[in-house]
Amino acid sequence: MRSRLGHLNAISGGADPSVGANGLGALVISCSEKLPFSIPGGSSSLIASRRLSTSILTPNAGEAEFPSDLLSKKKVIVPEREIGLKQDLFIPVTNFMNQDKGMMVLAGDVFDVPIRKDIIHRVVIWQLAKRQQGTHSTKTVSEVSGTGRKPWQQKGTGRARHGTLRGPQFRGGATMHGPKPRSHAIKLNKKVRRLGLKIALSARAAEGKLLVFDDLEVSTHKTKEIANYVKQMEDTKKVLLVDGGPINEKLKLATQNLHYVNVLPSIGLNVYSILLHDTLIMSRDAVNRIVERMHTPINR
Repeated sequence: MRSRLGHLNAISGGADPSVGANGLGALVISCSEKLPFSIPGGSSSLIASRRLSTSILTPNAGEAEFPSDLLSKKKVIVPEREIGLKQDLFIPVTNFMNQDKGMMVLAGDVFDVPIRKDIIHRVVIWQLAKRQQGTHSTKTVSEVSGTGRKPWQQKGTGRARHGTLRGPQFRGGATMHGPKPRSHAIKLNKKVRRLGLKIALSARAAEGKLLVFDDLEVSTHKTKEIANYVKQMEDTKKVLLVDGGPINEKLKLATQNLHYVNVLPSIGLNVYSILLHDTLIMSRDAVNRIVERMHTPINR
């Protein structure tokens, strides 16, 4: 205790270190007069003497009330939002002119579901297999054009025996066990396909690559307006525009010459298209239709 009082005596400028408990308050007062901020009690005098800041800052506190040299110069790190809690998301709404169009609430059970790569993989495999045409075809012996006559007699020529020139061993002959027209589609439950679309939308929302527009109306059919808007976007290589209903003719003409901009109606939104584009732009109508589709019971 005597060493602490001696330290305070050095700060206050000559107070007697042998003072008792009653003299400690006067010593604290003399110490606080030399500091640019007030000391609430005697127990905080040691903290004040070392010029350490505690939780005494208020939202309205300025440099006049608190010394600027005590404020931390480090960047405050805001904890990131935990993904997959199915919480509703608030997202600003804008347009191609970067005008503020208010806010929109995204349903948490559609745009904030846990990310599962295995579900995405299964849906992509199903989608790519289903879109194959399956029109490949080869000809068998009965389908190859040619004679059915035996090329030479069975014995006596010294050559190998053959019954037709349309066999697979001859040039221009048949193909054995070749592909025939068929469907490559595999079975995948509807709830898994629906979950894959939710995961893809949630991934774009978590990355900050999901933008909501009030509408996708453009002032002209020229490509320049869309190209300039995409150019000013950061870390964007390919953009997918999703509208609620049929695509506007002006928007279709404005984007058809841009290989990095594609347009889809909400009914055609799929997992593979979302993964091919790093930025997803949806209209209000498209968001409402997607949420309605995700909430519709599955017909069994």
